[in-house]
Amino acid sequence: MIKKIVIFFKNVKNEMSYVTWPTKDDLKEGTTVVIVMSILVAIFLSLVDAGFGFLIRNLLLKG
Repeated sequence: MIKKIVIFFKNVKNEMSYVTWPTKDDLKEGTTVVIVMSILVAIFLSLVDAGFGFLIRNLLLKG
């Protein structure tokens, strides 16, 4: 059992050597894109929610 665990971690170490990690600039760019898109989606969903709320209120009050 211990031998299998040691082999597993050796394999993990070997596979990790093939990983290409992002540079600091790539990381900053990706983070900026995620933050900007999150803000844009939040604004869009807020506007859609407000629009549906307006429609529902007017339909219920006038209906």
